[in-house]
Amino acid sequence: VRGVAEVKEPCSLPMLSVDMENKENGSVGVKNSMENGRPPDPADWAVMDVVNYFRTAGFEEQASAFQEQEIDGKSLLLMTRNDVLTGLQLKLGPALKIYEYHVKPLQTKHLKNHSS
Repeated sequence: VRGVAEVKEPCSLPMLSVDMENKENGSVGVKNSMENGRPPDPADWAVMDVVNYFRTAGFEEQASAFQEQEIDGKSLLLMTRNDVLTGLQLKLGPALKIYEYHVKPLQTKHLKNHSS
């Protein structure tokens, strides 16, 4: 487990900071805790957890696309850049931000936490 590598995440992701602090101090009960009403691991998120994540991140209008397409946490972690840009029928600007600043970092973080 490399706690230092997690610090490279952009500062524009307040959702991730709580979880990272818990892991860095070696807390054992992290998996059972809730983070902003959601399980900390995106793979455990229901469709509404994904929708609420994007609403909280400032993508109120785009969040409903995730609900319409029934994107749960496991689906979110499998999404490609092309899925986000074309599959959700979002405007290009918000779709790029959603992928680069949210989907990709969540995928990277999930892989780091589950590769060891």
